[in-house]
Amino acid sequence: MRRHLQLISRVSTIAQELRALIKFRPWSRNQSTIANGKHEQSSFLESVDVYFDKAAAVSTTAPDILALIKACNCVVKLQFPLKRSTGEVEVIQAYRAQHSHHRLPRGIRMAPTVDAEETMALAALMTFKCAVVDVPFGGAKGGIRIDPRKYSMQEKEAIIRRYTSELAKRNFIGPAVDVLAPDYGTGSQEMAWIRDTYQQLHISELNASACVTGKPLEEGGIRGRKEATGLGLFFCLQEFFNDEELLRGVKLSQGIKGKTFVVQGFGNVGGNAINYIHGAGGKIIAIIEHNGGIVDESGEGLDIPKLKDYFNMNRTVTGFPAAKTIRETEGILEMACDVLIPAALESQIHMENAPRIKAKIVAEAANGPVTAAAEAILERNGIVILPDLLMNAGGVSVSYFEWLQNLNHVSYGRMSRRLEEHNKMDLINALERQLEKSLSSDLRMKAFRGNTELDFVWSGLEETMLAAWNNVKNTAEKRGCNLRTAAYLIAIERIAAFYQVHGIFP
Repeated sequence: MRRHLQLISRVSTIAQELRALIKFRPWSRNQSTIANGKHEQSSFLESVDVYFDKAAAVSTTAPDILALIKACNCVVKLQFPLKRSTGEVEVIQAYRAQHSHHRLPRGIRMAPTVDAEETMALAALMTFKCAVVDVPFGGAKGGIRIDPRKYSMQEKEAIIRRYTSELAKRNFIGPAVDVLAPDYGTGSQEMAWIRDTYQQLHISELNASACVTGKPLEEGGIRGRKEATGLGLFFCLQEFFNDEELLRGVKLSQGIKGKTFVVQGFGNVGGNAINYIHGAGGKIIAIIEHNGGIVDESGEGLDIPKLKDYFNMNRTVTGFPAAKTIRETEGILEMACDVLIPAALESQIHMENAPRIKAKIVAEAANGPVTAAAEAILERNGIVILPDLLMNAGGVSVSYFEWLQNLNHVSYGRMSRRLEEHNKMDLINALERQLEKSLSSDLRMKAFRGNTELDFVWSGLEETMLAAWNNVKNTAEKRGCNLRTAAYLIAIERIAAFYQVHGIFP
């Protein structure tokens, strides 16, 4: 027991020392808070800690285990040279934080504001997010401090490959060690470079493809991964809008149809969420991007199919002829709407703008878009927050499916689809003979169709998100707390249960 307490103390001390060495970032990525009557800056990581502490205060978990769960296990800072196309040599900074080793970690992003503290905060969120949706991954996050828009494709490839090799040298990547996945500023192409680099360095490793998820299909990716985060958010929104009790609190009727939405972000997460919301009859009245935003003036919502065509041609939503373009986007975030979906970066709703938010619901599609100080203001104003730990967990859920598929070396449905179709056809034929009536060809095709890889993925995602939603909602009701605290409580207690069963090594 004494050694156990010494280990906890040592972990907590290391975490405190790491935070003391990390400087605060500029205002644009920090929150503003008031403490003891003074104006001070509070970081993304500190907001995550505040959320954790609120849940820990009502948890039955022992204080020493809480300290172990909260602490970031390790952080590595990398610096390596890049020879640019101009001949200039630039030193690239990058990070990898492994928050929890109780299970496998994951995640990587590229952005000019990446630093150690942001990486630690994102790693912590990943630990708790995976626990909420019961995915057997721990928590890690990586970041490369560049603006990917300012580098050529060849330069980005060189950066990603060098980053992967540096992680491999330190045993910070591998299918049974640390599984990477896409985040802000990265996508399937970057994941393909990671996979290839790792495989070149581990030529005899059978499961090398499972070192990273979010890969192209040709490189061992899985169908449905790109849409997963947006679709997972949509599943939870559907559940919210079918819950009469929750809707009564925000004075809204049942169903997504006719509800108004403002979405910050038109990338992988925001863009796919918009597709599903529009398909369900929701009205997208405004979209915010990094270079401006657009606002619907028709009263019917933006024409999403036409907007998609415009975006594919121009790579921007600004200038869309069927909407009003606004360059200063702060006011768009504060528009009156039923649901505000921040699907970009962290700390977008902070103490300064929280009093002006007029949405009835904030659905967090990004990681940490609402600061701790802002949350208190929003809740005082009667705004319901659907937390990131749950709402954007669709991506990691389908990454888990991809990882499993890579380890099994066979795609979902390959061994069962035709068998299902043959069995269904035999049943249909028997029914037709018994009833002396034939089904139409279209109905026959629908009735005997076997499940594809995408069917398995989306079914698994829906089950994961709905089970997690019900768990979070029921926990909030039983414990008398908000949905975010309920999500953190679930995460804490699941991780604590793991440690209680497995013990502490050594």
